[in-house]
Amino acid sequence: MTHDAVRVIRDEHAGLSAMLKSLSHMVRVGPDAPEIGGRDRYFDVLRAMLFYIDAFPEKNHHPKESNLLFPRLARAAPDLMPTIEQLERDHMSGEMRVRELMHLLMAWEYLGELHRPAFENEAVRYVVFYLDHMKLEETVLLPVAEKALTEADWAVLDEAFCGHADPLSTRRLRDPAYDRLFTRIVMHTPAPLGLGE
Repeated sequence: MTHDAVRVIRDEHAGLSAMLKSLSHMVRVGPDAPEIGGRDRYFDVLRAMLFYIDAFPEKNHHPKESNLLFPRLARAAPDLMPTIEQLERDHMSGEMRVRELMHLLMAWEYLGELHRPAFENEAVRYVVFYLDHMKLEETVLLPVAEKALTEADWAVLDEAFCGHADPLSTRRLRDPAYDRLFTRIVMHTPAPLGLGE
């Protein structure tokens, strides 16, 4: 049986993964590609994507993993401590990394092409980092959690993870406060995440 918290984590990972891959696509094709719709739209969409990562996964998703899932799993499966410690280091550096990426994007947008390589290189590294992080959670942590945690643990986790809605999720009701961000990203981003022009 798959618990609600695991479904939510996987659903949020799927949405974030699609956005990261779309971000990678945009970085590869650049602001002048026909499907992008112009430089202004390019920078606007990338800013919205990075803001989403900073506003939702870093503030809602990761804290629930760090404060609720990881401690329970450390007690139930102490052999996973090296993996938990790695994931926790990722969480601790993630907020700083996404903000640095936003800064690099703005340097390119406002100060010119000389700053483009720094943004593009860091964007590639960041996407790989984040996809690897989610893969480690899904392939190592969650299978053990489903076997090792108690029903009491799952009751707490299910309530916590089902108590917030990813603004990019189409499966659950979104927070109205994020509707404008959701609309901006989806309507202005090329496929696979968005609808584009």
